Amino acid sequence: MQPCLYLPNVLWAISSIFLILTLQGCKNKNNTQTSIQYPITEKVKQIDTYFGKTVEDEYRWLENDKDPKVSEWIKAQNKVTFEYLEKIPYRNAIKQKIEKLINFEKFSIPIKVGEYYLFYRNKGLQNQSVIYIQKGVSSPAEIFIDPNEIDKNGTTAIRLLSASPDNKYIAYSQSVAGSDWSEIYIMEIATKKKLPDVLKWAKFTDVAWKDNSTFFYSRYPEPEKGKELSGQNQFHSIYEHKIGDTQDKDKLIYRNNENPLLYHSARVTEDKKYLIMTVASGTNGFETYYKDLTNPFSKFQALFTGFEYKSSVIEHINGKFLVRTDIDAPKYKLVLIDPKTPQKEKWQTIIPEKEHLLEEVTVCGGKIFAKYLENASNKIYQMDLDGKNTKEIKLPSLGTVDGFNGKKEDKITFYSFTSFTYPSAIYKYDIETGESVLHFNPNLSFNPDDYETKQIFATSKDGTKVPIFVVHKKGLVLNGKHPTLLYSYGGFNVNLTPSFSASRIILLENDGVFAMANLRGGGEFGEEWHKAGMRLNKQNVFNDFIAAAEYLIAQKYTNSEKLAIAGGSNGGLLVGACITQRPELYKVAFPAVGVMDMLRYHKFTVGWGWIPEYGCADSSETDFKNLYAYSPLHNIKEANYPATLVTTADHDDRVVPAHSFKFIAKLQAHQKGQNPTLIRIETNAGHGAGKSTSKIIDEESDKWAFMFYNMGIQPKL
Repeated sequence: MQPCLYLPNVLWAISSIFLILTLQGCKNKNNTQTSIQYPITEKVKQIDTYFGKTVEDEYRWLENDKDPKVSEWIKAQNKVTFEYLEKIPYRNAIKQKIEKLINFEKFSIPIKVGEYYLFYRNKGLQNQSVIYIQKGVSSPAEIFIDPNEIDKNGTTAIRLLSASPDNKYIAYSQSVAGSDWSEIYIMEIATKKKLPDVLKWAKFTDVAWKDNSTFFYSRYPEPEKGKELSGQNQFHSIYEHKIGDTQDKDKLIYRNNENPLLYHSARVTEDKKYLIMTVASGTNGFETYYKDLTNPFSKFQALFTGFEYKSSVIEHINGKFLVRTDIDAPKYKLVLIDPKTPQKEKWQTIIPEKEHLLEEVTVCGGKIFAKYLENASNKIYQMDLDGKNTKEIKLPSLGTVDGFNGKKEDKITFYSFTSFTYPSAIYKYDIETGESVLHFNPNLSFNPDDYETKQIFATSKDGTKVPIFVVHKKGLVLNGKHPTLLYSYGGFNVNLTPSFSASRIILLENDGVFAMANLRGGGEFGEEWHKAGMRLNKQNVFNDFIAAAEYLIAQKYTNSEKLAIAGGSNGGLLVGACITQRPELYKVAFPAVGVMDMLRYHKFTVGWGWIPEYGCADSSETDFKNLYAYSPLHNIKEANYPATLVTTADHDDRVVPAHSFKFIAKLQAHQKGQNPTLIRIETNAGHGAGKSTSKIIDEESDKWAFMFYNMGIQPKL
């Protein structure tokens, strides 16, 4: 498992470093005058030299999450932000509306474990979804694990990992306050008895069972005390754990002592014959090794070496590995490889590369399920293990599908379907007959049929066509005056496909437009599309996003006074870069948990893993010049920036909050217009995964209130 891009809050007396700026007026079209007093952030003399060029880093001290001054800075910034938000007259009404919209029952895809099914269910406003268990698919369900009982504050998230081959035990991970760190526990399924086993300092791992009592997992050494959330993570290693043993007895299976900056993950084939290990230098490309578990003296053998390609072993079938690969196939193909003769010319092609991206392949019930991405919308095909007898599985409409997992003896499987205006519905699928039956359909408080989704195409700076999904009320007159939110990501081979957001309905009901652009850097059109937006080509991503914004204005969906842009993690970088390059193009900006300091990102936690995507300022002059040219932090100058609400969290140990801290400090110092420039720092939360429902409602309410207020719109609620 490779991580993609989405500070303890100690309170001290206010330091003398916080002076108050003179009042800056912030006017909007409601003729409301709002005065903001920003804390002046202390500047330090810190100069770094990169290949002969000096670069100032005057807010370096904000990187120290243990410094009492940083804690007080957080407190002071949040005070300013929440005082501003509290003055928005309809903020509470928006929160009540979003609570109503989110308050519907939600289910996950059921996971079959022997005679049981496990699934997540949220009754509506529960902070964390509860895990339920039932015998068969129609018997009454009972609570299996309730995270809300473990932590009344709703900041503990639980993820089911995998069950033992005899279906007696299931492993699950537990993480607190949004951190990527997790602890692994074991539970006896039939009795719901939690075993004493506790495995700490796990990160980016699944559990791969070797037999009924032992499994493999990945973890880091215990970090230095005080640097758990910011220190660089090294020596990601694979261990073997036997049920009943304490963690100190776990057997080290693999560690690369010569290169500490590698990810190592393990999985075991369904027949338990092979341990498959993937080794990644970052988030782009990986090596694959296998180990014969039937031979106690066997060692890891290489199947794929080098980090240029992505070749994933799907399953072991009759002595051969079924592999999805982009080798000589940037849109991927499916091949069968005999480990005794792994040369390319010996591969057997099961699914050749086609026009559209082969996004995912699963094997279940003796069949292959191939998921394709056609213009950023999914199609699913079922076929025999040799690739023959292909049939398309009909989906409700254009949208996103997930699922079709299980074991070779399964007769049924499940999948989910969602789109921009339909929340996730769960279907039961009969593998033999090909019949889909609706298993769960959420009950909503709005009518999805009132809205429409279409795909339009903008032309980027170099002539590339950039797809944009737009969602709005049916019959909306394009008069150039609609509040519009443009969202994207553009990196790490991540595919953006239609998905549902309940809070987004508040925009659509107010004659607004939601737009999502599929930028280069993503993987929607294969590896070539990804490479066109990574490393030295990263500026293409920003050009694509700017082109999308300009196209929405030109086609009279909106105008610059009614356009907001948003993105998180790598998407936060996207928003940060675009407001520094074209500040006049947008009225509102929401950079969330963004990578803002492109010269130092690799020095924190797992940031080194993004070097294949971005490059490294320390090791290459070419990379330095490229990164420095678009790094949001380093390209802030005196300008009239959009109304900006930066969001981050004190327990984000993937993109450490120092990125956002330094960015907002410099932006506040260089904002020459009247738009507010604020940061909202969530406590007891992380990069995004596992965030409680109550925190999501609060944050979403504040963002929509901020957007409408700065656009001068009185929303209809």
